[in-house]
Amino acid sequence: MTEQVPCMLMRGGTSKGAYFLADDLPAEPALRYDLLLRIMGSPDDRQIDGLGGAHPLTSKVALISPSTDPQADVDYHFLQVAVDRPEVSDRQNCGNILAGVGPFAVERGLVPAGEQETSVRIRMVNTGDYATATFPTPGRRVDYTGNAEISGVPGTAAAVVIEFPPGAGELLPTGNAVDVIDGIEVTCVNNGMPTVLIAATSLKASGYELPRDLEEDVALADRLRTVRLAAGRLMGLGDVSDATVPKLTLLAPPRDGGAVTTRTFIPVRCHTSIGVLGAASVAAGLRIDGSVGAGLAEIDPGSDRVRIEHPTGFLDIESSLAATPDGRPCARRTAVVRTARKIFDGTVFPRAADRPLGAH
Repeated sequence: MTEQVPCMLMRGGTSKGAYFLADDLPAEPALRYDLLLRIMGSPDDRQIDGLGGAHPLTSKVALISPSTDPQADVDYHFLQVAVDRPEVSDRQNCGNILAGVGPFAVERGLVPAGEQETSVRIRMVNTGDYATATFPTPGRRVDYTGNAEISGVPGTAAAVVIEFPPGAGELLPTGNAVDVIDGIEVTCVNNGMPTVLIAATSLKASGYELPRDLEEDVALADRLRTVRLAAGRLMGLGDVSDATVPKLTLLAPPRDGGAVTTRTFIPVRCHTSIGVLGAASVAAGLRIDGSVGAGLAEIDPGSDRVRIEHPTGFLDIESSLAATPDGRPCARRTAVVRTARKIFDGTVFPRAADRPLGAH
């Protein structure tokens, strides 16, 4: 019998992914991962036999289910499906795919739509963090049309406002505004995504290079790997050799009126824009006194808005900090405007199970 699975393909922010009700996939992780590899067409550089778009930003999966947590309406479990390897990882969140979770929950009847707009409280299963997504639902139907524009996406769509509560964890996981790894000053920050901030010039880069040029720099790749492995241990993440976190973000002074220019590695490919949660961590890191970014950024002290420049434009983050009773910096407010669009809703037919179960 031919396998078939209900699926909705959506663009969330500057990413694209397959959204599923969790109950429509096997509960056993090994079986679920194997099925998703076959659905997305991995491992194959082109993902020619599946839904994937041959890039980490378009090889993503969201599993959505009703939440038993009184603080949330739905649970969102993010999975990164590797393009060229039989691997599926849930060791990180994805803030861009998060933009589609609320609309998907309404479309699938998990949350009732409001008369004009709907707010969906979301628990991010990967980390236990929370977010609230608010979007238009005139006539109690999700409206994907609108005038909101985000860099890296052609055209406009309806705004999805995502608000994050103050993080419960340490904004500075190492306890330091600056750590030194392999002779390089870095700031390790976590405001939703473990991220390592590095001045581009400390790695003999300008920070304005095209992503493909950075990816082809073998010497740079070796230095970044060394930094990432050491930072993972310092941040309490353990051995991150096979993980996609922490992200590494190179910083340079802004060129187009923003606060800072960025180039982010995820973890080997250079992001063509920047992830929402990664940008939230960058924005918070720039506001920390003595951090690597504080000396590079141009921030308006009277505004919460921080414009993060990236290879295809910018991302605006509303970010402000407070202090814990013992004086450590902590996030006070983080919010972002994204857009999402339903691309198709139907049935996906996975490639036949003709190879061993995928690793994870």
